[in-house]
Order: sequence, then C-alpha cells, then structure tokens
Amino acid sequence: MKKFIYLILILCSFVQLSGQTSFKTEHVIIVVMDGARYQETFGDSLRRYIPYLNRLKHQGVLYTNFQNNGPTFTNAGHASILTGNYQCIKNNGSQLPKKPNLFQYYQREKGIDKTKTWIVSSKGKLEMLANAKDRKWWNRYMPMTYCGVKGQSVVYEGDNQNYEKVKEVISAFHPRLMLVNFLEADARGHNGNWEGYVGGIKNIDFLINELWNYVQNDPVMKDKTTVIITNDHGRHNDGRRSGFKEHGDHCSGCKHIFLMGLGPDFKSGEIVEKEAGLIDISATIAHLLEFQMPTSKGRVLTEMFK
Repeated sequence: MKKFIYLILILCSFVQLSGQTSFKTEHVIIVVMDGARYQETFGDSLRRYIPYLNRLKHQGVLYTNFQNNGPTFTNAGHASILTGNYQCIKNNGSQLPKKPNLFQYYQREKGIDKTKTWIVSSKGKLEMLANAKDRKWWNRYMPMTYCGVKGQSVVYEGDNQNYEKVKEVISAFHPRLMLVNFLEADARGHNGNWEGYVGGIKNIDFLINELWNYVQNDPVMKDKTTVIITNDHGRHNDGRRSGFKEHGDHCSGCKHIFLMGLGPDFKSGEIVEKEAGLIDISATIAHLLEFQMPTSKGRVLTEMFK
C-alpha cells in the first residue's frame, strides 16, 4: 500500500512539472524599434512619443534596465537578438552572423516548413539575418524573408509599407516565428532631423499597437501569440559626439534600451528592474516554443512568466 501511494505521489509530481513547461504560446513575433534611445521611450516620464506602448505595458512585462552589451549597431544588434551571442559584424549586410539563429534551430528541431518562419524588415541589409557563417548551418533551415523592396540593397522601405507586408505574411502564413524591423526612428535620426526622429518613434509606436490588435483579431493567432518588443541599440547621449544623430559606442545612450513582452504566458502589468540583455531574448523564446538552442549565451527571462 505504501509503495502504491509513493508511486502516485511521484506521478503527480511528474504531471505538475510537465505542466510547467507547457505553454499556450504557439506563435512568437519579435518587433524591433530600430535605433530609439531609451530617454525618448520609457526613459521619458511623460512617454510623449510612445502613448500606445505606455498603455500596452499594463498587459505585459516591461524591462526598464535592458541593455545591448555588444556592438551598438543595427546588424550586430539584430544578430544578438537572433543568435544569443554578441559579436562584431559588418553593418552593411555583407557579413553573416557566426552562430545559427532562432529560426534555424526551430525549423530543425520541430521539422516545420520554412514558410512558418519569417523576417520582414524595412532595411534590405538585414537579409543576412536569415543565414549563419557556421558551415554546419550555412544555407540550411533558413526562414522566408522580405527585406525592403529589393532585398539586400540600399533601397529601404517605409515602415507603413513594411507593415502592410507584415499583415500580408500573417494573413497568408500565420508564422510560428517572425521578426519585424521598423526603421524610421533610426533613419531619421541619422539625418539629424529631431522632429523626424521622434516622429518615427511615434509612428512605430502606432504600428506596434496596430500589429498587436491585428494579431488579436486573427482567428488562428488570437490568444496564442506572444509579441516581444525591443530596440537593437539606442543613440549617443546628448553632448557626446554627434548626440542623437549617431550611435555605436558603449555610452549609456547607445546601450540602454527597453524590452516589453505581451502574451498568454507572461505576467500582466509587471515592471522588472533587474538587468537583462539582447542575448536573453533567444533563450527565452526557445524556452517558450520548447526547442533547444545550445549556442545561445543568454538566460531565460523567467521573471516574465506567469
């Protein structure tokens, strides 16, 4: 009798532990607000340029001490998100990341069709994110891509047009894993146009809210989708070099960014002050979609989960 009770207790423990790794999320979308400085997003007490994100934070988890601890450039920042490794990488799209990415690990382990994994970017040079330099992974398990009107080129596409492509992809394929890049804050910042820069942040803020609502109204993805929103880098602090016009060093303006997570497995209205970084996104998504990513050096952001 005692042995029988003992076996029942073990079985109950096993069921309980199994339930802890079973999530409601079936789709994950990473949204990158390219090149927005923290002091113009959640570092601004008035949240003047991100009214929609400021409201969405009540539905999810916000990290206020989120960092890019690697090279603070577009291609390196995005590669950090997808590979879980900080690395120096050319910023013109001509160099592949050294390590395999989320899409490749996910496709290989789950055996899903590549049409269920997508990169949709306003910047053509981010086409390189789909592949890896590692010989075992080069040209294998690559996601579908739409990176500007001409792919790997200097021709960039406006964020509004890019968002239309995002909706088209979601409607046609309902991707399981997707990265979306919006460029306007970064591009207009480089032009030295302050009003254009903060206007770009405001427009991306609007588009992110539209995307969240679009997903929640999709019969396939509603209540099964997690959206993770972040920046690839910030910009120089005022008074440092060219200020908001540029980025690329280790000043706090370039490194300090934000992370927000919305989805059925995350807490609501949670503010996390504990430091975390770009490479933690890959580990967290791999945990959420239940696949292995051994080359990621990030940690699972367990404090996000219910």
